[in-house]
Amino acid sequence: MTPVRIPLPRLHAVTDERIAELPTLAAAARALGSTGAALHARGHSLPGRAHLRLARLLAEAAPDRLFVNDRADVALAAGAAGVQLAADGLAPADARRLRPDWWIGVSVHDLAAARSARDGGADYLLVGPVHATPTHPEVSPLGVAGLAPFVALGLPVVAIGGVDASRARELRRAGAHGVAAIRALWDAPDPRAAAREILKELE
Repeated sequence: MTPVRIPLPRLHAVTDERIAELPTLAAAARALGSTGAALHARGHSLPGRAHLRLARLLAEAAPDRLFVNDRADVALAAGAAGVQLAADGLAPADARRLRPDWWIGVSVHDLAAARSARDGGADYLLVGPVHATPTHPEVSPLGVAGLAPFVALGLPVVAIGGVDASRARELRRAGAHGVAAIRALWDAPDPRAAAREILKELE
């Protein structure tokens, strides 16, 4: 069944390999899904079947807001609303041929990759890390001011990297359409409350 294309969510809850194994994953997904957040099935080292299981679990919690990172085949099989591509991965135009109605984002760390993604047909940019994060320790943080050149490219920008409720408002003021987070959402004692707090700061 083809999902209805919804407005691009302002909050994106991104998983990783550790989160994919959490015993609380299903409950946390339901809690986050109830807030309107997009749920991203991400796990660079997950085998295809495990990635698909993760995507389907998240789809149960947010059937119209499932995004799949890196794996267009998994996104197709899970009926995702969007795909989040690596800058050096599948081209946005090729993903568009698979599903014209997908939200197609590209993860970028520098302006050259961002321009290439925009020119290649991406719908939005996932930009980061804005602040230092253990997810990408090898990449220097952009800082909030560093978002400006990405925002100027004209695509919606979703900021990632060390994002929590205390930092969401300044990112929105800097021009970000929204934010993405991993630990601040999935590791929160109350994921629903954590998501709502971030969304309040994005208003």
